Amino acid sequence: DPETIAGFITQPLETAIAQSQGIDYLSSMSVSGLSTITATLKLNYDSNAALTQIQTQISSVKNQLPTQAQQPVLTVQIGQSTAAMYMGFYSDDIPNNAITDYLLRVVKPKLDAVDGVQNAEITGGRKFALRAWLDREKMAGLGIGADDVYSALAANNYLSAVGSTKGDMVSVDLVAGTDLHTLDEFRRLVVKKDGINIVYLDQVATVSMGSEDYNTNVAFSGKRSVFIAIKVAPQANLLDVAARVRAVVPDIQKQLPTGMSGKIVYDSTKFITTSIDEVVATLLEALLIVTAVIYLFLGSARAVAVPVIAMPLSLIGTFFLMQVLGYSINLLTLLALVLAIGLVVDDAIIVVENVDRHMKEGKSPLEASLIAARELGGPILAMTIVLIAVYIPIGFQG
Repeated sequence: DPETIAGFITQPLETAIAQSQGIDYLSSMSVSGLSTITATLKLNYDSNAALTQIQTQISSVKNQLPTQAQQPVLTVQIGQSTAAMYMGFYSDDIPNNAITDYLLRVVKPKLDAVDGVQNAEITGGRKFALRAWLDREKMAGLGIGADDVYSALAANNYLSAVGSTKGDMVSVDLVAGTDLHTLDEFRRLVVKKDGINIVYLDQVATVSMGSEDYNTNVAFSGKRSVFIAIKVAPQANLLDVAARVRAVVPDIQKQLPTGMSGKIVYDSTKFITTSIDEVVATLLEALLIVTAVIYLFLGSARAVAVPVIAMPLSLIGTFFLMQVLGYSINLLTLLALVLAIGLVVDDAIIVVENVDRHMKEGKSPLEASLIAARELGGPILAMTIVLIAVYIPIGFQG
């Protein structure tokens, strides 16, 4: 049960892992038969060094775990923890494990091969597995326990290298294959032998071709489905990767077996695209408002031209610097652009108005510009520093 897993497995492992260097925080989930611990590293900490330390800490407490506990499995994930896109596959006629098998063999390799895709992970799938549903009454009648069945399966379902045979010109490795391949082999597995009495697996269990796991279900539009979560590599451009994935989707759909359907059910880039549209709309609105306000209050076409030209040029310069510094277009940088547009508009209006005032007092355009810049340079710089102080803590968030 989850409480037992949490107490005897999750807690000792968490305590050990927490002693590793570079960990920001830990989270865990304990369910029946499974413990999952996620260690989130500090920003820019070497993941390979952290993995080595975590492995060392886990090894130090393995002897404290229950004897039935399996060897802990460690995986490293770099970049976003949530998928950028999800594809859903469903069918009214094809069973879930058959869909999963097809996705593993055909669809997943194609998505993994897309440039910029870090991993295509199947969610809600069920892999083929030979299942033995034990009958308690039959087992009790034959004096067999679940441990007997487990031991028989463990002892008769593995591959073993038994050595090699050598000749004058050749050497051949020998492998003893005792693993089970068919239902008949599974059913005729000897569970217990007592003299001349032999008990086979099908005498105490219903043997069938089933799935490894029946605890996970995924549904889409009311239909049981299998999802593929597509995660983007850390250094890849999300919009470009999503476009490449969408380009291969038609080929995947054409090759699907009869009766199976598949499509993109979630695409996070839609939010990015919407945000870009919002930035464009904000820029156009700012241009129109600035043009109208300056013209109405100053009545000068020359004064109107200054902020109208300044805003697009400032955005072009911003995108150039973002490219040089390696920043991508994301929700945070788009928010910064929207805020920056407002600042540019404010600064442009007050500077143009001040220059216009000095020109009306009889000064030349150059002299009026220099005086206005000296008068407003300090206040504008102070306002910019205040805004930087407000937003700079965001840069230190892990």
